Amino acid sequence: MNMTGNTILITGGGSGIGRALAEAFHARGNRVVIAGRRQSVLDEVTAWHPGMRSALLDISDAGSMGTFAAQLTAEVPELNVVIHNAGIMQNETLPSGDLGVAEATIATNLLGPIRLTAALLPHLLTRPQATIMTVSSGLAFVPLALTPTYGASKAAIHSYTQALRYQLKDTAVQVTELIPPYVQTGLQGEWQANDPSAMPLADFIGETLRLLEASPDAAEITVERVKALRFAEAGGAGAYNAFFTRMNDAVSAARAHG
Repeated sequence: MNMTGNTILITGGGSGIGRALAEAFHARGNRVVIAGRRQSVLDEVTAWHPGMRSALLDISDAGSMGTFAAQLTAEVPELNVVIHNAGIMQNETLPSGDLGVAEATIATNLLGPIRLTAALLPHLLTRPQATIMTVSSGLAFVPLALTPTYGASKAAIHSYTQALRYQLKDTAVQVTELIPPYVQTGLQGEWQANDPSAMPLADFIGETLRLLEASPDAAEITVERVKALRFAEAGGAGAYNAFFTRMNDAVSAARAHG
């Protein structure tokens, strides 16, 4: 992926990692379109960054995807990069039997990127150089028991990204996976944005951009803070199970005293 001269769509671009990526790419001279469900939030971002555009998109709405893609590519035919950043993360109590969170999470985190990729891929294949970037999570590799469907959705995104990359290997469309660690954003509320145990957002974005600049053809972007999760299975089943239990025990204890 080139770091300049692109026209980039970033879903979930009104806050958190999406907004920070939008601002960073915009500052490097890229044309950026941020998409999200709340126009007021999008307007707040674009007001600070003249030239940045916005587009309303409910990533969980299957029926709107084709219309959104057609309108966007008609208005911005130079579009050559899509960053699938939009996502939700909510706690679940599985014995309750309530599937509301699970279904919303799958619709947003998994089906959303799959549907939007399908809608935009015919256009991206016409570009001389294009990139699809998915955003998974360290929890795709070591799940957090408090958010089981979130981890499952991100594990599925990792698998989907690998398959998509293989199917597009003989085209001009590059497929890259960004794997964030626990980052200071509002994904699970203000407490996460201020949690000292989370990676500062500016540090995450800075390291991510340095990795992209150093390895523009990288299949995965993994900052140092996420490598313990990404490669946890490398030590074998026993070490992995111990890591999984230790991490979840620590998080449960911290939440109980938080």
